[in-house]
Amino acid sequence: MGLAEQRKAMGYSQERFAAVIGVDRTTVGRWDRGVTTPEAYHRPKMAEALQLSLNELDALLTPPRADFQECTASPPCDRHGTEEIDDMIRREFLRLMVVAGALTALAPGDADAIAEIVDRRSADDFRLMNSHLWQVYQLARSKRSVTPVVQDQLGALNDALKESSRGAGLCEAAGDLFQLAGELSFDGNRYTDAAASYALAASASSNVQAFDLWACALVRHAYVDLYEGRYTEAAETLDVAGRVAKRGDSALSTRHWVASVQAEVYAGLQNLGACERALDEAQRVADLATPVHTGGWLRFDGSRLAEERGARYVQLGRLDLAEETLKRALESRALSKGQSFRRRGAVLVDLAAVGAKRRDVEQVITYGGEALQLAKQSGSGYIARRLQGLQMDLQKCGRDGRVASFSTEIGSLQTMLRKG
Repeated sequence: MGLAEQRKAMGYSQERFAAVIGVDRTTVGRWDRGVTTPEAYHRPKMAEALQLSLNELDALLTPPRADFQECTASPPCDRHGTEEIDDMIRREFLRLMVVAGALTALAPGDADAIAEIVDRRSADDFRLMNSHLWQVYQLARSKRSVTPVVQDQLGALNDALKESSRGAGLCEAAGDLFQLAGELSFDGNRYTDAAASYALAASASSNVQAFDLWACALVRHAYVDLYEGRYTEAAETLDVAGRVAKRGDSALSTRHWVASVQAEVYAGLQNLGACERALDEAQRVADLATPVHTGGWLRFDGSRLAEERGARYVQLGRLDLAEETLKRALESRALSKGQSFRRRGAVLVDLAAVGAKRRDVEQVITYGGEALQLAKQSGSGYIARRLQGLQMDLQKCGRDGRVASFSTEIGSLQTMLRKG
């Protein structure tokens, strides 16, 4: 196991690990890749964070000489070749989005009536295809499998934008597609790529005053900070998202989704009162007179609020309320029938976290073990991230062998998913 694997096994992102050690995130990235090695004065803090002795840390940071010679010999080893190919695909994916984002900003607003009709038809075609891709993404067990077709759609969108004489409809299509691209990056733990995608989505949507689409892009951008534990920054973004949503369509559930994510941020800030008020505001989605928009870039209908409320109680340390709420959610029709791997996996991880906080090993293994199997079956980076976040709580269970084995399996999960 290398430094990156050990860091992830302990539940640290590059950003969080950098903050603990007192360095920049890019420095941690160089350490992970073996480009540089940590200075001596950094190593005691690193060893403490990674729960290693200094000798164990030194061994971790010193690659075996034979492996080094083999990988630097010509031709390069297959592992590096695969990473290079993945990186090239990723760069091309981002390039297509950047070009499309620039074209949406340059799209002129005036056109003759015939051109407008032609462009509107083109935009409608893109919206229909985008909607289909969201459905495919939602149902896909391996989210990575959706990437090639999304990349093709980005290429087609670029071509349409270059030829378009009126860009409003295509700008909305771009704002929609960029959010899906961001979801693919986010599920693959590429937070910087995801943030870039959501920023482009917000820009494209704001160009044409598509307020609900714009607000949703901001909510997704806030998630990047939220999952890094940057609650203050996430709260600021969500405040803006709420203001944008108020200018949107009151028949849509956008503002209620903003409130539900704000509840998660308030829980992270340990503000029970604000969290419950935000959850109550999110619950008002049930009062909407028209059918709730549940496809594509806006899928919030309140059906997940029971499990979300339980998760918030876990964050706030209200274990009695959390367990009762989460078990009810787990028995609900949507989760008991296994209709959503991600949702069921998230609830299972939260119940395992309740067990860890109570030092109840049986509860940890029962619920956590099922979540681990779901992550392996579905290839979900989302469930894998949730399990990695559980590792800090597992330390409360002491030196129990089953918990130690479970933690090791979590540590190797992300490597397995990358290879898959």
